[in-house]
Amino acid sequence: MLPSRKGTQGWLPDVFNDFFENEMMKTRSSMPAVNIKETPTDFSVELAAPGLTKDDYNVSVNDENHLVISVKKEEKKEEKDEKGKYLRREFAYTEFQKMLILPDNIEKDKIEAKAENGVLTITIPKKELPAPTGKKQIEVK
Repeated sequence: MLPSRKGTQGWLPDVFNDFFENEMMKTRSSMPAVNIKETPTDFSVELAAPGLTKDDYNVSVNDENHLVISVKKEEKKEEKDEKGKYLRREFAYTEFQKMLILPDNIEKDKIEAKAENGVLTITIPKKELPAPTGKKQIEVK
């Protein structure tokens, strides 16, 4: 349970904190941490989500040139007695979506994703841009 809220939020009685923070109300709804790294040849996106497998991820590029990473996972745990009555039944749902704007200088068709040891790594290769030609005089007509 969180400590009592005093000060500007002291008007909310502790009884509400107790009700909303009991074991029955807990969910796994936190957003995983994301690291983005740039090298001369690519961008690398790392998303830490322990307990997820490659089958839990959906990675795509949408029409607005956003990298979309989404997860939807459902877990069910059941304990029964000999007669089949539930003694305890728990459901856990993990669901989130992260959207990142992609730069224009990437190779969309060469993006790769790999899930390993609780980390999803997405490699986004850069396009080779033409080398600058230096100074150029423009004729005025």
